[in-house]
Amino acid sequence: MIITLSGQNSWLVKSELDGLLAPFVAEYGEMAVERLDGADATADAMAGALQSLPFLTAHKMVVLYEPGKQKDFADKITDILANTAETTDVILVEPKLDKRLSYYKTLKKQTDFREFAELDANGLARWAVDFVADKGSLNVADARFLIDRIGANQQMLKSELDKLLAYDPKISRENVELLTEVVPQSTVFELLDAAFSGNKRRMAELYNQQRALRVEPQAIIAMLVWQLHVLAVVKAGGTRASDEIAKAAKLNPFVVRKTQSLARNRTLPQIKQMIKNLLTLDTQLKTTAIDADEALQLYLLEL
Repeated sequence: MIITLSGQNSWLVKSELDGLLAPFVAEYGEMAVERLDGADATADAMAGALQSLPFLTAHKMVVLYEPGKQKDFADKITDILANTAETTDVILVEPKLDKRLSYYKTLKKQTDFREFAELDANGLARWAVDFVADKGSLNVADARFLIDRIGANQQMLKSELDKLLAYDPKISRENVELLTEVVPQSTVFELLDAAFSGNKRRMAELYNQQRALRVEPQAIIAMLVWQLHVLAVVKAGGTRASDEIAKAAKLNPFVVRKTQSLARNRTLPQIKQMIKNLLTLDTQLKTTAIDADEALQLYLLEL
C-alpha cells in the first residue's frame, strides 16, 4: 500500500493520516511506524526506509513528510516506488505539489493519490454545522459569521468550534464575539471595502481595531500588499469563474469570491496606482520621520 496525501487543507490531510495510522498502530504497535521529514532526511535515508525489512514485526509503515523537498528523491521516485518492500506500507504527505513536474505525475499514476482541497465559505459553513451537530447546535448564519471573523482555515475553525462547544453547546453569535478574536487578514478585506465605499467612520473603526490588536502599521501594509495582489489577480481574471481563477493563481476560492466584489468597480490601472502609492508610502515610512498611523490612514482615505 502506497498512499499520497496532498492538498492545502491541512485539517483534512491530518485527519486522513490519523485515520490510516490508527488501525495500523492498533495491530502492529507504534514501534512499527517510521516517520521521516524531507526537510531533514536525505533522499538515501528515505529510500532506505522504504526498502528495508521490518524489525520484529510482520509489517511496518513509513510516513514521509514532503519527501519531494529532496530533489534526488523526486528525480528517482519511479525506481524508489518500484523497490519498496512488500512488507512496508507507505504514506507520502505532500501538501504542495507542482502539477507540471514528473514527480507529481508519477505519484498521481503509481500511488493511491488522495487530494484534499480547501473548502470554500459555503462548504466550510456546512462542515461546521455538521461538526457541531452531534455535540450541540450551530446555525449556518452564525457559522458564516465565525468564518468571516477567523478566516477560512479548517484546522483553526475546528479548534475554535471545540472551544465554543466547551463554553456552551449552543453556539451563538454573542459567544463567537466573546470567545474569538478577529484574524487580522480577514479584517483587511473589510478595511479595504470600507475605504472603497467611502465609509470613513467604519474604516477608522477597523483600523483602530487592528492597532488595538497590536498590529503595527508595517504589518497592516504587508497585509494590504497581499490583498491588493489578490485584487489585481482577480481583476486580471476578467469574467473567469472564481474557482478557475483560484486554481490558476493558487489562491483559496473563498478569498477569490470575497475579492470579486471589491474588483467589480475598479480598473486595473486604478489597482496598479494603489499598489504604486502603497510602495511610496512604505518607502517613506522606512526613510523619513513621519507619523505611520496618520500616513496610513490618509492612504486609505484616498482610496
